[in-house]
Amino acid sequence: MGDRIAIMGAGALGSYTAAYLAREDEDVTIIDMWPEHVETMRRDGLRASGSQGDFTVPVNAMHLTDAQGITEPFDYAFISMKSYDTEWATHFIKRYVKPDGFFISLQNCWNDPVIGAIVGNDRELGCIASHIEVALWEPGHVNRGGAPGRDHGHTVFRIGEQNGAITERAENIAGKMDCIDAAYATDNLWGERWAKLCQNGMGNAISAMSTLGSQNMASDPRCRSIRIHLCKEAAQVGLAQGLDVVAINGKPAAMWADADKGDVFEELDDFMSQSGGRVNWLASMAQDVHKGRRSR
Repeated sequence: MGDRIAIMGAGALGSYTAAYLAREDEDVTIIDMWPEHVETMRRDGLRASGSQGDFTVPVNAMHLTDAQGITEPFDYAFISMKSYDTEWATHFIKRYVKPDGFFISLQNCWNDPVIGAIVGNDRELGCIASHIEVALWEPGHVNRGGAPGRDHGHTVFRIGEQNGAITERAENIAGKMDCIDAAYATDNLWGERWAKLCQNGMGNAISAMSTLGSQNMASDPRCRSIRIHLCKEAAQVGLAQGLDVVAINGKPAAMWADADKGDVFEELDDFMSQSGGRVNWLASMAQDVHKGRRSR
C-alpha cells in the first residue's frame, strides 16, 4: 500500500503538485475551498499545462464540507495555503492525519513555526519551491511558465526538517517531488527559506503594485534598482542572524548584501536586466491582485 497524501489548498502550486503526484498513481486527495475549482476537477479532471507539457489527470477533489466523510487517515498532508490561512488550515487537516503522520509546508514565507506550534515541530517539514512559475487562472487548469523542460541546472524543491537532520521522510518526499522537477533533502531549511523570502521580497510587491510582469521589471532600471536594494536589505538581515543563506537568484547572498558597492551593483543590475524570463510572468501576489483576492 502506498502513502495516503492530502493536499490542503489547491491553488497554483498545490494543484500543480497534485496533478503530477496523481499522474504517478500516488493516492492523493485534494481539499479546497474554491467550489468551482473542486467541481471542475471532479467533472473533468485536473489539467496541468505549460513548460512541462500538457496533460489532464483524474483526481480525488473535496470541498471543505466533504472532509467529514474521510474515514481513513492520511500518512501526511501538504499545506499549500496562503500564509494568512495557515493556522486554521493546519487545525482543520490535523484531525485527518495519522498520529505518527506529518505535515509539509509547501508555501512561501515563514510558516514552519506556525504549523509546528500546532502539530509539533518534530511533525513538520518545510518544502521550498524555488523559482517555479505557476498560475491558476481558471478552475481545473494550472499553468507553468518558464523555459520548456526541466532540470536546467537548478533544484526547485528543497525539503528540510526544522532541526536540520536529513531524515528518511525528507528524502522520501524529495523523491516524490522529483516527478515534477529536481528536488533534494536539505539540512539548511532556514537558510533556504530566507533565500526564498529574499526572492519574493524583491519582486512580489513591485509586480502587484505596478501590474508589471517579469520582463517589464527586468527592462526598467528603476525597478531593477529598487529590487536590488530590497534584496540587499533582506540578505543583510538574514546574514546578521547567522543564517546560512543560500544563493538568491543564483547569486551569493553576500553579493546582494554588498550591493551598495558600485561595482557589485553594476554586476547585479546587468544580471537583473537579463533575468526577465521567456514570458512576462506576473508574480504570485500580482496574480492575487488581478483576481481580486487578498494579497497578504
